[in-house]
Amino acid sequence: MYFTDALGTPFQPDPAARIVSLVPSITELLCDLGLAGQVVGRTGFCIHPAAQVASIAKIGGTKDVNLEKIRKLAPTHLVVNIDENEKPTVDALAAFVPHIVVTHPVAPRDNLALARLMGGIFCAGEKAEAWCADFEAEYAALQALPKGRPATVLYCIWQDPWMSISADTYIARMMAEIGWSVPQLGDPARDATRYPCFTWSEQLVARIDGVLLSTEPYRFTEVHADALEKQIGKPVYLVDGEMMSWYGSRSLAGLRYLRAMAQSASMF
Repeated sequence: MYFTDALGTPFQPDPAARIVSLVPSITELLCDLGLAGQVVGRTGFCIHPAAQVASIAKIGGTKDVNLEKIRKLAPTHLVVNIDENEKPTVDALAAFVPHIVVTHPVAPRDNLALARLMGGIFCAGEKAEAWCADFEAEYAALQALPKGRPATVLYCIWQDPWMSISADTYIARMMAEIGWSVPQLGDPARDATRYPCFTWSEQLVARIDGVLLSTEPYRFTEVHADALEKQIGKPVYLVDGEMMSWYGSRSLAGLRYLRAMAQSASMF
């Protein structure tokens, strides 16, 4: 049996795999599937679950990895993500890592295929299926909620420069589950970036119902939210970036987090 990644590359199950993960949320998923003992390397941003990742070697960040450290770990498999990892880095690692597993979940239900891919390649299929059942239960609970009022919400991930998200991102599709859409920023015919920069204007503020400031990758705080709300005169809320953007294991808590937001009718 073969399992196919986001680029269509087939992989055979390998019970003896030595894994380096450059994706924090997938490192957490691998550990939750009982594979922590086979993860030989992880980034410094792979912080969950804390007790298990503490014993896994750090090999740099998601974009500035230490190639020689990884070479010495002799991994058989490298797990990467199209959004989080840079192609030149992955190409350099492909020179000595036999199997590069590329992931690219862009919607909540993509977590099912992701869990089955990790479980299939690394021989944790039963645990992956149990996790998928838990996901389906959380997703069904979210879908059972009464639909709220649609809202246009600007989700901010950075400032200096200000950056947001486009509609084809995982975060935007999480928001869409509760009827929230993101505004189009820039000219889609000329600018197809999934994480666009923008500047504040009266025209932009007039098109939105409110703003969400994420706690990651920029560390927005309630102080930022209060100041921006006074500046633009629209509701601004701080949201947990892990709950909104981490696929894999954290998506279960993410769906519950979304459900709580959907039940807060007074947000927008």
